[in-house]
Amino acid sequence: MNCSEQSRVATFRFTVEAEQGAVVLQPLWDTVRARQDWLRSPFFPVSFSFAVYMSFCLPFILLDLLSAKIPALRKYKLQPHNSPTLGMMMLCLFHTIYNHIVFIFPVTVAHWYWRPVSLPKAAPEAQKVLLDTFACLLLFDFQSFVWHVVHHRIPWLYKTFHKLHHKHTSTSVLVTHYSSAWETLSLGFFAGVCPIVMKCHPMTEMIFFIVNIWLSVEDHSGYEFPWSLHKLVPFGLCGGPPHHDIHHMKFRSNYAPYFTHWDRLFGTLAHSHPEEKSK
Repeated sequence: MNCSEQSRVATFRFTVEAEQGAVVLQPLWDTVRARQDWLRSPFFPVSFSFAVYMSFCLPFILLDLLSAKIPALRKYKLQPHNSPTLGMMMLCLFHTIYNHIVFIFPVTVAHWYWRPVSLPKAAPEAQKVLLDTFACLLLFDFQSFVWHVVHHRIPWLYKTFHKLHHKHTSTSVLVTHYSSAWETLSLGFFAGVCPIVMKCHPMTEMIFFIVNIWLSVEDHSGYEFPWSLHKLVPFGLCGGPPHHDIHHMKFRSNYAPYFTHWDRLFGTLAHSHPEEKSK
């Protein structure tokens, strides 16, 4: 077999594998497209974001409420002596709802008008979905790291925009979106830009948003489980809840939201948790 024949065979195999990967996701994508009237609605982005966020928050909210009466549930809590009160939860929840209604909804409507929703008939390849989602997470992680460092290093930015998020030195799940409108909108902008830059399929874009929201919620949850993502990813490449909980306690370390390579590179990585030292 000469080189041209080998090239044709390789191309054929790649095409077949790509088609098989798309076929795997096609039924799911067809189900999504069947609701395209709702997907094309200006109300969809904000309702989708809030529904996914609250769905991920709910199990941790229940844990926090139950752990006050069942001490055994605090086994996996990063700061077992600090638990959010019901009043604190309600304050964070109302603040999140307010930001979504007053700030996020108008911006998403503007985005909907500027970039109409287009839903292709064909589903993306499964492998490409994974690669594009990971690429979006890496890009968002870098954007957030730079944003975070700048807002900590410039006092005016910290006091004006970021200080609110650091009101609570003990992380809990509803603190995730307890932030100023500027912070909420700017990080939302980064998340929205990533799939556009990567030219992602709409299905990939939705999956990225879901994964991004989950990782953000998990980071702020205040819990570390044996199945937490950072324990499944080798070599400490993913920070997870302990990484971000340390940031809320120490303020000047662990700026990257998900991964650890930027903090390693710039010398801002902190490993030891203050609660561990006190044991």
